Amino acid sequence: MAPAPDARNVLRVETDGPEGTEDFAARFARTLRAGDVIALHGELGAGKTCFVRGLARGMGLSAQVSSPTFALLHAYEGTLPLHHLDAWMSARGEAFLRDGGAAWLRSDGVCAIEWAERVADWLPPERFEVRLEHAGEERRRIEVRWTGPEDRLGALAAESWPTSGSSP
Repeated sequence: MAPAPDARNVLRVETDGPEGTEDFAARFARTLRAGDVIALHGELGAGKTCFVRGLARGMGLSAQVSSPTFALLHAYEGTLPLHHLDAWMSARGEAFLRDGGAAWLRSDGVCAIEWAERVADWLPPERFEVRLEHAGEERRRIEVRWTGPEDRLGALAAESWPTSGSSP
């Protein structure tokens, strides 16, 4: 489904399954720069880790992406590194950030944080907010919002998109 931008810095899309979610995230990854933070929101099973797998693929990383719930952080090296944090256990996430982990939010790579609302006070003011919602058994509704002043989503919204199928 074609993305629907309702404002300059918001993009909404629906995907038909995990592959579509990963495909969308891979295309979105091409817009990312060093220092970008992606705050991921969604209930359990909404596709946050699936989205990060797509980011990694779109960034040209061949790593096997998995949820860092118990490890807290997975770092995937590449031309543009990807740092994948999980704040599900908010006390651990807060302690990690307080004890020096906040440097990952200002790194030379991209930082994707699952359950970001649990560490909201640590997030930079300019970031991507990504909300994933169930829209059926496999279907996902994804909203990407850039909180900064410049247009970071217009080029992605303007791309050619299939009108149906398993990817947006």
